[in-house]
Amino acid sequence: MSEWTIHGSRPVYTSPWVALDLVDVEPPGHPRYEHHLVRFAPVAATVVLNGDGEVLMMWRHRFATDTWNWEIPSGIVEVGEELAAAAVREVEEETGWRVACVEPLAYNQPIGGMSNAEHHVFLGRGARFVGPPSDTHEADRIEWIPLDRIQDMIDRREIVAGVAVTGLLQLLARRS
Repeated sequence: MSEWTIHGSRPVYTSPWVALDLVDVEPPGHPRYEHHLVRFAPVAATVVLNGDGEVLMMWRHRFATDTWNWEIPSGIVEVGEELAAAAVREVEEETGWRVACVEPLAYNQPIGGMSNAEHHVFLGRGARFVGPPSDTHEADRIEWIPLDRIQDMIDRREIVAGVAVTGLLQLLARRS
């Protein structure tokens, strides 16, 4: 199979966080049509691991799905910002913990058929508490959770955010 032909695109909606385009596409051997494309800024997230084998998690509500779940710190990479710097910044803004270093852990495209979304997940170490989070609306609770409880929490749907599941499962896989 070969690549689809893109004949053009037109914006339907644009904001600093998301854009919706209608893209004139032609799949190989099929007629042209307009396909919806949701464009997002890249996301940087961090699985913060301490020396006791615990990960830093945030208990939060997501209004879009009306669900509560545990998540890892994550957020949009600002224009011109390095991915690793965004990951470090988001940890501190959302949790009040500052990580000493991060390294790439996982990458995914969560909805590749309809979006350009990219999730860059880092592993953070050497965290120290520097004060209350500046983004006070991000979490109801912030806790260190033993890594050996994470798989069961995913299985019970206590951790459902794609970026968190991706990063945590990657960390668990590398531990073996």
